[in-house]
Amino acid sequence: MAFARVNGVVLHHDVRGRPDGPALVFSNSLGTDFRIWDKVAATLGDDYRIVLYDKRGHGLSEATPAPYRLIDHVNDLAALLDHLGIQRAGVVGLSVGGLIAQGLAAMRPDHVAALVLCDTAHKIGNDELWNTRIDAVTKNSIESIAGAILERWFTVGYRDPENADYVGYTAMLTRTNVDGYAGTCAALRDADLTESTRALKLPVLCVVGDQDGSTPPDLVRSTADLIEGARFEIIEGAGHLPCIERPDETARLIGGFLNDAGWR
Repeated sequence: MAFARVNGVVLHHDVRGRPDGPALVFSNSLGTDFRIWDKVAATLGDDYRIVLYDKRGHGLSEATPAPYRLIDHVNDLAALLDHLGIQRAGVVGLSVGGLIAQGLAAMRPDHVAALVLCDTAHKIGNDELWNTRIDAVTKNSIESIAGAILERWFTVGYRDPENADYVGYTAMLTRTNVDGYAGTCAALRDADLTESTRALKLPVLCVVGDQDGSTPPDLVRSTADLIEGARFEIIEGAGHLPCIERPDETARLIGGFLNDAGWR
């Protein structure tokens, strides 16, 4: 693991996999850190130089004061790639990470070879949803709304208190920095990438868990429909985080798509 000060913030990141392979960057969701990608990254690491990072306010990255803008997250990732000397990459983003990925592709199209948009959309939620959530976490803590979030993240069978992984990911959520969480909620509230995403011209795969309660399949499909030539896939038996519940299937879809796109 490593730390870098880029774009005025310290980001925690890790580079693993095949050192001379094409770069593949993963951007994680709200309330998580880059460990959600560990199993997927392990499967793809023989073919790719894997870059994992904690976005601003999450994991071990610095939490600057809220609120944040989506462009802050996009510029953070662009600056991290510059720091690592990566000129071109495949980018995989989940939820808000998918918005970051879309923003990066729009802002620096020459640097993004292909996009995988997992459980995300061109616009997620509305002002009322995000303002209510910001108010709840700043007044009462993330733990106060964790139950409702976890219901959208995971299938019923996975949400078993005897499932050690579920307990661990619950702790990941509730221990997220409040400024980081609320700040990123503000970024989600204010982000509408409909037009810039409609204009994207690169290989795109949109993937969603069939039981995703945060960005349901029809919403993710609507994003795929915006992008000329985009593929759309549903992962059975998964909620909002198929990289956790169905990592082998997630890795298979990502790897197959990148192979077809010529990014390997």
